[in-house]
Amino acid sequence: MLRQPAFTGARPLLKGALHCHTTRSDGKGTPQEVIRLHKQQGYDFMALTDHRLYNYENFAPETGMIILPGMEIDRGIRGFEGVHCFHTVVLGRPQGEGNPFSQDQTFETGQVDGQQDFQAVLDAFHQANHLTLYCHPEWSNTPAREFDQLRGNFAMEIWNSGCVVENGLDTNAAYWDELLMQGQRIYGCATDDGHAMDHHCMGWVRVNAAPDVPSILAALEGGAFYSSCGPEIYDFYAENGKAVVECSPCAEINFRCGQYPCPRTVSSAGDLTRMEFEYPPYLRYLRVTVSDAQGRRAWSNPLFLQP
Repeated sequence: MLRQPAFTGARPLLKGALHCHTTRSDGKGTPQEVIRLHKQQGYDFMALTDHRLYNYENFAPETGMIILPGMEIDRGIRGFEGVHCFHTVVLGRPQGEGNPFSQDQTFETGQVDGQQDFQAVLDAFHQANHLTLYCHPEWSNTPAREFDQLRGNFAMEIWNSGCVVENGLDTNAAYWDELLMQGQRIYGCATDDGHAMDHHCMGWVRVNAAPDVPSILAALEGGAFYSSCGPEIYDFYAENGKAVVECSPCAEINFRCGQYPCPRTVSSAGDLTRMEFEYPPYLRYLRVTVSDAQGRRAWSNPLFLQP
């Protein structure tokens, strides 16, 4: 049996927000307000990723919220009028545990000629033992061919609440399969990129980790999580040429693989809780999306079926 690592073991999955803004940059809520809101919505951990301003601090310590260190870094792309840019969330280890950055350290913005130049920005954070998450590719106006050579990102955003609400963009895994079809092992994250307060708590990750920063980072890097805007995925595995997904009651289940037109199952009653798929033996990866009766989705990370 090959089980997606989010669903191994018996511990409950942690709920987390990986991309949040506050009044420390261009967000509308104070850090205290944003943390307390997430705690009220059942989150276990979050990162305050204000633009180019590094953060370790829990500004509402009474919540017990686990804060992932990090920020959002960006570069514009030269030679194009309008929005055309690279944005990336960076996530690091606790202060004093090999993380070279200081609280409130600021970073520059700037422009690059393309992804080859932006790779140097990513490399600097990778060398500092940080994970990088590629942000809102549709909002940034970067089709896959403009970021598919970036290396070292553990994941890309497949849902971004702020972009969905304001622009109808980055709603459902845009360009993800293009990278997976190239053989890249890149995971998908639902985030809020919350600026306005009503952008928060609409998309999250569920992570198979112990409740501490190093364990959460290791689980993210290893793909031991799934993403959701509402539905829950309970299991996803492959055995003897058959893939199985189990989930909370849903109206639609879709498999995706990039090599074969996979089946789709729909129930007007919204009562689907399991689906099986006998897949062709040549598939390199397989992922699944489930949608509830309200149209909210959850996305598994891929099962990589070939060595």
